[in-house]
Amino acid sequence: MTRSSKPLLLTALGCIALLGVGLYLQLVLEMLPCPLCILQRYAFAATGLICLVTVALPAAATRIGAALACAASLAGAGIAIRHLWVKANPSVSCGIDPLETSLNQIVIADWFPALFRADGLCTTDYDPILGLSIPQWALVWFAIFALATGAVAVLKRRGA
Repeated sequence: MTRSSKPLLLTALGCIALLGVGLYLQLVLEMLPCPLCILQRYAFAATGLICLVTVALPAAATRIGAALACAASLAGAGIAIRHLWVKANPSVSCGIDPLETSLNQIVIADWFPALFRADGLCTTDYDPILGLSIPQWALVWFAIFALATGAVAVLKRRGA
């Protein structure tokens, strides 16, 4: 394993762990995921999958894979920011609307309904976890993953 592969592997493991936390919150603590939560799960899954595939590819593909993982993390961060905006503006909804209907019709939502089926409302207030809401935690992790994968892409490009 190359030095640049370690951050990608750690990012993939982190994404898998966070998807597990999401399942725990949903199935054990009965916190229903809203459409924006599901989109964030897709972003975590994409980031993790891209990182795993990149680690398995030849070293020459590391820069491109890391850049793609960084893009997926930044997309997830954008979704988390939108989620925080919706929570700050309760008059805006993202619950039972075309977004939820569309997300629930994706094939992956049929294959893995526990992980990718939207059943909740974005404005539902759940107790904070260690002082942060779920979308705030998602934003923190997306930022960490974007920095880690972005650093791999930049350092690999410079020949490090």
